[in-house]
Amino acid sequence: MKFAYSGLAALLVSTAPAFAGGIERAPQSLSALFEDGNYVELGFGAVTPSVEGTDSLGYSTGDVANGYGFFSLAYKHQFNQHLSGALIIEQPFGADLSYASALNGGSVLLGGTAVEVNSTTYTALLRYKFDNNISFHGGIRGSYADGDVTLDGAAYSSVAGYNVNLDGAWGVGYVVGAAYEIPEYAARVSLTYNSKIDHDFDTVETGPLISTPFGNLPLLNGESTTTVSTPEAVNLEFQTGIAADTLLFGSVRWVNWSEFLVDPQNFTSVTGAGLVELEDTTTYTIGIGRKFSETWSGSAALTYEPDGDDLVSPLAPTNGRMGITLAAIYTMDNMKITTGINYTKLGDAKPETNDTARASMEDNDLWGVGIRIGYSF
Repeated sequence: MKFAYSGLAALLVSTAPAFAGGIERAPQSLSALFEDGNYVELGFGAVTPSVEGTDSLGYSTGDVANGYGFFSLAYKHQFNQHLSGALIIEQPFGADLSYASALNGGSVLLGGTAVEVNSTTYTALLRYKFDNNISFHGGIRGSYADGDVTLDGAAYSSVAGYNVNLDGAWGVGYVVGAAYEIPEYAARVSLTYNSKIDHDFDTVETGPLISTPFGNLPLLNGESTTTVSTPEAVNLEFQTGIAADTLLFGSVRWVNWSEFLVDPQNFTSVTGAGLVELEDTTTYTIGIGRKFSETWSGSAALTYEPDGDDLVSPLAPTNGRMGITLAAIYTMDNMKITTGINYTKLGDAKPETNDTARASMEDNDLWGVGIRIGYSF
């Protein structure tokens, strides 16, 4: 039963939908750490979102969300009966959005607005398991990220045409948690805290001339350092056998997105505001896994993220989600191949500037596919 759960958890990461609260793309699961013996896995995924709507003047925004692919790699080593460790590489955060310009048939209010964010994290963990089935795990996480944001369209008024480039930067944080297992029931519950990670980005800002009593001046232009924190998060994950060869599993994840602030020096001093303002999110997952034979297992899982305030950042133009993931796991000797597909309905939202709705994004969704190949030795 344990091998089935590990594959299911990994699959949920592989097909994690875009816009999963803020700019999250994967829930930072540590499932590889709980595999038996020594273990290595490689994962790939692709997501095709559709996010479009109409601005307040009646112009189409076009499909603003671009598809993307991602990968993950994990290695777990069992040092002895009690001590194990893992190295995990993944891409948990990212964004790739662009509003078609009015000249290309897009939105008059938001056309030309775009964001691209890339990140990769490297996590090194140790886990110590006591004889009473209680274990503790923890380690360090390094994160490398970069970003580029453009604000354009009539909704941005005097700062339309502003761009900021955040050059690649490293940050370091930590992970700590505990787990309790009842092997005879295939039961486990784990709680993990992921700290925030501060990145100090070398920043280049450019923008339009700003009208002042002294004439039109390039007040937005300049170079500085911008500190941005990827947010702290808490993961509660569980599993338990409920019948022969049948497993119930799920998770609750809270992310403190309200601490994810992007405040470039000149933009903030001129406008009195930052580029991004997001709400905290809580995401719930529940699923059933079933072992059909010695070689085949499968699962179905539902994911729900409640919606928040309808007014959202144009750089994250959705609000809540409901999705289903179907997975199939093929086991052959020491190899395990997990494949699956995810469909997610994205919540309606109203991108805003100055607390005024500038567009309405409705009836949007995404498809995701993923594959993970694991090998035990």
